[in-house]
Amino acid sequence: MAINRAQLVKELEPGLNALFGLEYDRYENEHAEIFDTENSDRAFEEEVMLAGFAQAPVKGEGASVSYDTAQETFTSRYTHETVALAFSLTEEAIEDNLYDSLSSRYTRALARSMANTKQVKAANVLNNGFSTSFPGGDGKPLMTTDHPTLTGGDQSNEPSTAADLNETSLENALIDISQFKDERGIKINVQARKLIVPPQLQFVAERILQSPGRVSTSDNDINAMKNMGMFPEGYVVNHYLTDTDAFFIKTDAPNGMKHFVRSPMSTGMEGDFETGNVRYKARERYSFGFSDWRGMYGSPGA
Repeated sequence: MAINRAQLVKELEPGLNALFGLEYDRYENEHAEIFDTENSDRAFEEEVMLAGFAQAPVKGEGASVSYDTAQETFTSRYTHETVALAFSLTEEAIEDNLYDSLSSRYTRALARSMANTKQVKAANVLNNGFSTSFPGGDGKPLMTTDHPTLTGGDQSNEPSTAADLNETSLENALIDISQFKDERGIKINVQARKLIVPPQLQFVAERILQSPGRVSTSDNDINAMKNMGMFPEGYVVNHYLTDTDAFFIKTDAPNGMKHFVRSPMSTGMEGDFETGNVRYKARERYSFGFSDWRGMYGSPGA
């Protein structure tokens, strides 16, 4: 249904001082702090986890060398969604508006709606990261204590006991990350890059990571995490996270958090000959997800 004059009564009368409600700033591209972006030219993308070789055994003198096999373990699929929104203005509403260009005002609102949807969909990968209803390629949620591996046993990228954000929980998380193994049980060098928190934890994160000394103690100890540069990219606030006490750590594991762009944002406008209405549309296609769970560590909070 087109936006008509009955919905814009005050904009058709003299004496109006201001129009407001559509000019708010917005949080821009917070998904870029979590996901690595790639382009796609297919309806979906798949990424396959490979298992290499186990630890090399000792070969006895004169004995034959041992052979090992490599194989695929699981596949992560990214199915692109089409996100689109449109609005229409009647010819009369455009003609009789006294104060501003209707089209420019509402196209800005359209852009804000599209941007908000993208940020919500991106954050939902973390918001649903502890839920078994949203499994990854290995059949487990992004964060769990029992990620299966080929021969390396179950592995964890969340604490065994849920913990709130504090110095101890962050130190334990860093230790856990340093113990990550590959699909055959070989230790791998994965490092934390940044801490991701909701707005409710930004002040806690600032104190923990930026204080020169330990937080909330009377000891004259240094802030070990800050001194050792354990979070080289610091912390970021994501305003679309829904759990007020959950926190996440992005690591440098390759092929972790992924954002595929199938069709970038496009806009269109056309007039209807019979009605005179003008229609405006915005559209894009993308997907968010994860391939290797080792790219993220998280705690749901105590």
